[in-house]
Amino acid sequence: MKEKHALSTVSSHQDIEEFLQQAQQLAAPVHGNARMIFALDATASRERTWDHACHLQSEMFLQTQELGKLAIQLCHYGGLSSFSASGWLQDTNSLLNRMNSVKCLGGHTQIARLLEHSLKQTRQQPVQAIIFIGDCVEEPVDFLCQLSGQLGIHSTPLFIFQEGRDITAARAFKQMAKLSGGAYCRFDDSSAATLKALLSAVAVYATGGRRALLEYAKKGDPDILQLTHQLK
Repeated sequence: MKEKHALSTVSSHQDIEEFLQQAQQLAAPVHGNARMIFALDATASRERTWDHACHLQSEMFLQTQELGKLAIQLCHYGGLSSFSASGWLQDTNSLLNRMNSVKCLGGHTQIARLLEHSLKQTRQQPVQAIIFIGDCVEEPVDFLCQLSGQLGIHSTPLFIFQEGRDITAARAFKQMAKLSGGAYCRFDDSSAATLKALLSAVAVYATGGRRALLEYAKKGDPDILQLTHQLK
């Protein structure tokens, strides 16, 4: 069973800049109705961050209202072998009610199961983006990278947000994001505002593509705006 990792300093500007650089190099998805998987590790060490995510989730819908409809599927794992995927939700209340019903339970990571589920979903009907929030990896990294590469083949990028500074997890998450054609960023308790902005940025990308992402950055967090100017 994994140990709870202590959180440290805020995400550096370099971390966020690299995330935005990767995100803006992606091919733009089709405009109109978009599908995005919002996946979280719901093992015991993640309880505080799960509550955090409940408060932030409404922003993902809010920021896409003018771009088109966004359907979000909530996925999470916890306990010894529990994995759950909701239906496709199109409003913040439905997503929040689903998230509030989840209890974080101790157990090992089940990231491969999540990726396999995501592959099945995008093969049935394209999924424009996958957000994953986690803090560690307890599975064979080679297999996770193989599945991530398959997501990349289907043009379904992984946007991975790592809580804390677990070095093994960081290496794995960076490889997975790269192979999927997605992006990686680290966060902690002190960077809640940045996490809120970046989660919304992924939703905007999924719904409206690169151009919409750039426009969002101009209106958003001052740090994001400054970094976006540096990318031009």
